[in-house]
Amino acid sequence: MGSHTANTHLVLASNSPRRRELFQLLHVPFVNRTAEIDETPLSGEDPAGMVRRLSLAKARAVATLSSGPALVIGSDTTVAFAGHVLGKPADAGEARRMLHELRGRAHDVHTGVSLVDTGSGRECVWSVTTVVWMRDYTTTELEDYIASGDPFDKAGAYSIQHPAFGPVARIAGCYTNVMGMPLCDLAARLADFGLQLNPHIPAACAAYTGHLCPLLPAVAQRPSDR
Repeated sequence: MGSHTANTHLVLASNSPRRRELFQLLHVPFVNRTAEIDETPLSGEDPAGMVRRLSLAKARAVATLSSGPALVIGSDTTVAFAGHVLGKPADAGEARRMLHELRGRAHDVHTGVSLVDTGSGRECVWSVTTVVWMRDYTTTELEDYIASGDPFDKAGAYSIQHPAFGPVARIAGCYTNVMGMPLCDLAARLADFGLQLNPHIPAACAAYTGHLCPLLPAVAQRPSDR
């Protein structure tokens, strides 16, 4: 197991409010910082491979900006439906097309996460997939949601936790993964890097999301990637 001293900074390579809020549930001090990277998909790249690559690129880019020992966390999320990736919609028309495609159907949400330790050079990269079934929302509900402006910074043009639209019927897998950060997987890897974490993460996660996560006990017992 790795270990970290008190003067090692924890850096979240994201400005996403949702990721920052989720990260706060771990009860460890951190700062957030971003760096520009090229997020263009590569030809023939599968969605899970893409988010792993981009999460590592984000973490490495922020790691180069760190002046002292740091453990940098990068993350990237995408929606995959019918063999193609749905990114963030550029406008209302694109958001409308995405939400029409997804309505009443299942799709995959892939999040890639990377840890980069600037002191040791150690890196850990993985991805988590959640299957999401959308409900059969009405056209009026869809249009009201687009008018709210919420879809435009979301992969697949929706947020699972939106209180008014509530687009999701059910999921198989991690709820916070759909929000952009698989919290239980992240907790397991951070603990392996020697971080002392909030022991009440399942309860904190359930209180924040309103959904009891059944996955964390199994994830915590799983051998970490080396």
